[in-house]
Amino acid sequence: MKPEIKRHPMNPIVRPGLYPWRKACVFNPGVVYDDGLFTMYERAAGGLRPFFCSIGMLESKDGINFTHASDRPVLTPEMCGSKYGSVQDPRVVKIGDTFYMTFAYRPFAWSSNPTGVGVPESRQTDYPGFDGDPRKNQTRSGIAVSKDRKKWEIAGWVNGPGIDDRDVVLFPEKIGGKFAALRRPIAFVDTSTAHKEADPSIYLSYSGDLKTWTEPKLTAAPEFGWENNRIGASTPPIRTDRGWLTLYHGVETTDEKLRAVTYRMGIMMLDLEDPGKVVCRAPDFIMEPEEYYEKFGLYIPNVVFPTASPVKNGVVHLYYGVCDTAIALATVGLKKLVEYVSRFPVS
Repeated sequence: MKPEIKRHPMNPIVRPGLYPWRKACVFNPGVVYDDGLFTMYERAAGGLRPFFCSIGMLESKDGINFTHASDRPVLTPEMCGSKYGSVQDPRVVKIGDTFYMTFAYRPFAWSSNPTGVGVPESRQTDYPGFDGDPRKNQTRSGIAVSKDRKKWEIAGWVNGPGIDDRDVVLFPEKIGGKFAALRRPIAFVDTSTAHKEADPSIYLSYSGDLKTWTEPKLTAAPEFGWENNRIGASTPPIRTDRGWLTLYHGVETTDEKLRAVTYRMGIMMLDLEDPGKVVCRAPDFIMEPEEYYEKFGLYIPNVVFPTASPVKNGVVHLYYGVCDTAIALATVGLKKLVEYVSRFPVS
């Protein structure tokens, strides 16, 4: 029996509005729980054409009712090198006394036209000094650091501009004295989201300084029907006595002609000392779009996209984007997740 994941009755708990830079949508947040406070970093957009995204900061004592800690974004495309760009999908961990944020960055934001049935129709937007060549507009994954959770500085990049690499997630502690990150490198992505790789997968890399990373090594590839399009890391792994509990997303293409897809959440366990080794993996997803706000939204339907899973008193607080429109919360016992995935050892 799958672990019971309880959606909060106030969902979506964070919605767009209030400020111009988050008027259109807010989703896929990074969240940390530290010193009795939940701090959320939302991906926010003021419009879709162009789809400029930045990172806003909110705080909450109960993990449910969030208020903004700043009326301006705390991480912007301009901080990454281009005022015409977009910063997306933050994941946040604390190691020692420092907070680390991984994020995806596109130097020139696309313009998007949602269709209501599948992946939006997007195009390269015209900008001064940009010739529209998609090979010059691949997604880079960066890492920002902060001591106070509010002022962020770019510490390094996981990949160069020549490939598309996103869904980069840091482990919440060093492994073998080095930073470890899950990632998903793809050779090339255009506005159609087409790619050459048959099976976009989860890879692992290490770094001693957040600037130079080891060659990514395959950790997990799509294996089941509900992940026939791709898989990618979701929330920062959680240390348990049985391994690194790892939540990931799987994408299923349900109608290729309509570009209709469904995003779901899966679960696996990675080896504590060698996280490139999968020790357990459930064959079925543990969460899928069920509620109205998970099936219908502004940008893309049928999406649950978890990006944060802080643990408080043994309870995993799962924060996830819904339809690339708003942010929802669900909770589940950590022990229940561990017991469930342990039923599926990988030989």
